[in-house]
Amino acid sequence: MKKIAIFPGSFDPITVGHVDIVTRAIPLFDEIIVAIGVNTQKKYLFSLEQRIEWIQKVFANYPSVKIESYTGLTVNYCQQKNAKYIIRGIRSSADFEYEKTIAQLNQMMQPDLETMLILSSPALSAISSTIVREIIIGKGDTSKFLPKEVNIGIAY
Repeated sequence: MKKIAIFPGSFDPITVGHVDIVTRAIPLFDEIIVAIGVNTQKKYLFSLEQRIEWIQKVFANYPSVKIESYTGLTVNYCQQKNAKYIIRGIRSSADFEYEKTIAQLNQMMQPDLETMLILSSPALSAISSTIVREIIIGKGDTSKFLPKEVNIGIAY
């Protein structure tokens, strides 16, 4: 049986921190699906199409990484994809507490679903999509925070 993992998120935009988590997880799984969750209640800075395009470019040389979007509960999406693992990155103790709660609730709903928490690399632990969006809106230099494939029209 294939070991399939889901790495869910909004990836608005994908950061070097996200890329680090995925590339470090690649040896652990047969397939990783970077799953862009779509929440109709949330306002995104970048369109779904743009985020998919960027993520496809970032992982173009990684055949075991797939990119998809989904709506609804992540546990339902995992079941649909026959994925037994969720990958989540942890930057801080606050992230851990939040992710632990979500992982426990997910496992109550789907007992064979495991959440794998991967600690962020120390040099990347301050990076979040929320902060990067603020830098983008303020027209700051995001070159240290975004993969080179993410071209947002600001000169580096």
